Formats: sequence, structure tokens, C-alpha cells
Amino acid sequence: MTISTFDLFKVGIGPSSSHTVGPMVAAKCFVEELFKQDKLQQVARLSAEMFGSLGLTGNGHGTPKAVMLGLMGEIPSSVDVDAVPALMDRVRENKTISLLNNQEFTIPFLVEKDIVLHRRKTLPFHANGMQFTAYDSEGNVIDKRAYYSVGGGFILDESEAEHGVIMEDDRKEPYPFDSGAELLALCKKHNFTIAELMMENELANDTRENIRAKLDELWDVMKACVTRGCEQEGTLPGGLKVKRRASGLYNELKGRYAEATDPLAVLDWVTLYALAVNEENAAGGRMVTAPTNGAAGIIPAVMHYYMDFIEGANQVGIRDFLLTAAAVGMLYKKNASISGAEVGCQGEVGSACSMAAAGLTAVLGGTPNQIENAAEIAMEHHLGLTCDPVGGLVQVPCIERNAVASVKAIHATRMALHNDGSSHIVSLDKVIKTMKETGRDMKTKYKETSRGGLATNVIEVPINIIEC
Repeated sequence: MTISTFDLFKVGIGPSSSHTVGPMVAAKCFVEELFKQDKLQQVARLSAEMFGSLGLTGNGHGTPKAVMLGLMGEIPSSVDVDAVPALMDRVRENKTISLLNNQEFTIPFLVEKDIVLHRRKTLPFHANGMQFTAYDSEGNVIDKRAYYSVGGGFILDESEAEHGVIMEDDRKEPYPFDSGAELLALCKKHNFTIAELMMENELANDTRENIRAKLDELWDVMKACVTRGCEQEGTLPGGLKVKRRASGLYNELKGRYAEATDPLAVLDWVTLYALAVNEENAAGGRMVTAPTNGAAGIIPAVMHYYMDFIEGANQVGIRDFLLTAAAVGMLYKKNASISGAEVGCQGEVGSACSMAAAGLTAVLGGTPNQIENAAEIAMEHHLGLTCDPVGGLVQVPCIERNAVASVKAIHATRMALHNDGSSHIVSLDKVIKTMKETGRDMKTKYKETSRGGLATNVIEVPINIIEC
């Protein structure tokens, strides 16, 4: 599997990369396939069935909304988030949907009937399975396809999932690596930093100008997400009625720390950055999957820490941060998982913390060995972290969890920079392997089902309570 930096970091919408972004992409893929085969005009009815974690927590994660948007031809990176409520109201009121946003392909559509959330059924290859079926006017099946949302907005069709790889892959990669050891060996052999090696791999498929522009765009979206999160007030959608805190904290910090003497005041700012992003995510706003939506606040928070509190921070450092973080993220994607439904939150918040620690260590002058050490430290102390969203919403404990992990990433960096990086006992490869094994052994109820952990111990909170 060849993965680009821009596969791991994608502009999308909240609240979930696996439950919102992935289903939207899959739904669009399905109707596009029908169009390519000249079958779309035959469609009289279409059903979308969600299985496993998608069925259990789909309502809380906005899956029905995402499916409808995908069927209408919308994509996560460009959909107008402010227009989404009106689009959903139109589908529900008219009881029709225009496939690929083309009036010629308008069909009857009843949300409660045509989007099915299976709470006790799964598909064979992954916890996040979905199946789309198109029927003609006589009720005959025109086409039926299964897709899997495997974390971070990545989707696989049934053939790809069966083989465990993305089948169509024509990307060039002059310096391929499948392990941390291979990555370090390549850097040593060619005298590259990790960011330089990643840039060379990206240059095999794009120009330096385009790559830099895309990296800058990612940072711009992250900054805009923090800014918007600091401005919004009120409560987050869903039955938990979680109050947005970033705006209040921002105003407090501006006043209280204008002449701050508290040596730990910077931690409050890091907390603010993470809260702002994840509150925006929970509200269905636009952010960057980093590498998932549920963990989207960690990397932006640590990057803001770098830009706001590190002397000499600059745009070159931002690009190097993202490229280095992506290298580590690729190792988790290839060798374990970044899906909470597959390995628990250690695969989301844990991997994001590890990536953030790697990126920060790089821009603070760390060697490849120190970067690898920082990434390992960060994950080592997230092993076993469960994914137990209360009410199926990406709010409790997800928002605060991002803030805590952001601070952990900075701490991991500081620990790694005090060593040469070559003498630590646990390697990044070993901790990734351990994370995968831990996820495999973890009970299913702790993997994004809202049937275990905090999700069942917070009193009187119903499951799947958000209206989409």
C-alpha cells in the first residue's frame, strides 16, 4: 500500500472521518459507478445499509447525513457546511433525493426506510461496513456494492478489503518504507531528514510548488478551524447538551495571561487549541483529518504551540512538521490501524499524539532517531485506550481527550530530545505491533460501539441521540 501525506491529512467535515467522511465518499462512489455504467437513469429506489460500528453509533456520528450528501454528489473537502441543514430538510420534506445533484436522477427517498442502521449485524472484513443497493421500478436489483470505512476517511470496496490493500495504486515512491527501522535506515543511507525523504517521495508524483501549496492549505484549514472554534458559543448538537468551552477559555486567557507569570500557562493555550478544533468537529464543521476526525485537534494544537511559543518558528517548519508526522502516520496505517472501531481510541488519539510528537521533535531540531523515540513514547502511554463515546457522539470523552493528548505529545518530544534516540528499549515498530495486538484483544464493546466504558456508565444518557 502506497500512502501519500495528503491521504492521511485530508480536508473534511465533522464529526467523524470513519462514520461521516468515509460513508459520504462511499455513497458518492456508488452512484458514480452507476453513472459510468449508464445505469443511473434506471434507478427507481436506492437503499444504504450500515453495519457494525456504523450501525451502532451512526446516528451520533452523522452517518445518515453523510450518506445523503454523498448520494447527492457532495465531497467532504468542498461541501458547504452551512448549507447542509437546508439540504437535509429538503430531502426529508420532499421525500426525494437528486442523485449526483441532477434533477434528471431524482428518486423517492425516505430517510428512515432507505438508510438502515443494523445494530447487530456486521459485514465480514471490518467493523465499519456498508452496503448500497439500487433497484429498478420493478424492484429488481440493478447493482449492489459493499464498502468499508477503515479509518481516516479511507474506504475500500469489497475486493480491496478482501485483499487487505488498496488495489489500484499507481503512485511512484523512490524511497518506500514499511517500518520505522526501514525509515531510519533510508534516512541514514541518503543523509535525509524524515521530512526530506517524505518530500522526495511526494516529488515523484507532484511538483514541489504544488506540494508546498497543499501543505500550506492544510495549515490554513487548521488555523481557520481553531479561529472559528474560539469564536463559537452555545451548546453542541445532540442530547448531551455539551457546552462549548473554547470561546470562554480564549477570552479568559487573553485577559488573565496578558502579563502571565504562571510558568504552565502555555498548557492552557494548548488545551484551548485542541478544544477549539474538536468542538468544531463535533458541530460538523470543517477541519483536517489528522489522521482522523476524532483525533483532529492534537496535531493542530501542537503546531499552534510551535508557531506561537517557539522562537524562530516559520512556514518551512510547518511543512516539515506535517511531512514528518505523515511518515509516522503511514506506519500506523500500514502496520496496525487508525480506526477506533477496529483497535479502540489508541488507534486514533494514540496515533495522532505519536504523529504530533514526531512532527514537533523534527522542527525542534531532533534527529531521525529522536523523532522515532518521541513517536514511540507518545503511543506507549496510550496503549489500551478504549473508544467509548457517550451517546454515540464525538464529544465525551473525545474533546478533552484531544487536549490531554496534545500535552502528552509535547512532553514526549521533550523527553526524546534529552536523549540521543538510539538507546531506548522499546522501538516504534514494537509499540505499533503492540497496539495492533492490544486492539485485537480488546473487547468489541470498547471499540466505538457505545456499549462499554464511559458510554454505559454515564447515567441516563440515551444512545444515538443526534438528529441528522
